[in-house]
Order: sequence, then C-alpha cells, then structure tokens
Amino acid sequence: MARKPTARSEFVMFDVVYEDGSQRSNRKVDASLLGGLDGDEPAKAAIEEQDRAISEKSGMPPLEIKSLKRSGK
Repeated sequence: MARKPTARSEFVMFDVVYEDGSQRSNRKVDASLLGGLDGDEPAKAAIEEQDRAISEKSGMPPLEIKSLKRSGK
C-alpha cells in the first residue's frame, strides 16, 4: 500500500546580527510567514520569538537584533 505524502514545511534561512556585534547564521523561519506586502519583516518577529524561548531556557536576557538578511545573499 502506498504511503500518503507528509506535509513538508519549507523554511527560509536568515543570518542575524545582534546589537552587541555577535552573529548567528542559518536561523530558520517558516516560509509561509514571508512574502506579501511585508516581505521579510515577519522574519524578525519570528526570530525574536525564538530568542525569547531560548533566553527563558538559558536564563540569559535576549539580545536586540540589529539586522538580518537571507542566508546566501
């Protein structure tokens, strides 16, 4: 019997530079959040949410994002 295809999530990777000068590469953002009139602006909110979750687990305050761009551009 053939298997049903599973839903595939498409991601866009971003390089993030923080206010303290540190950089994180290849941060995943769901592609369905991007596009439209806002372009890549929703990616910043998604990455900030990821950073908040990470900071809660680590006990360190989240860093402010200075800039972000798609990886490989």
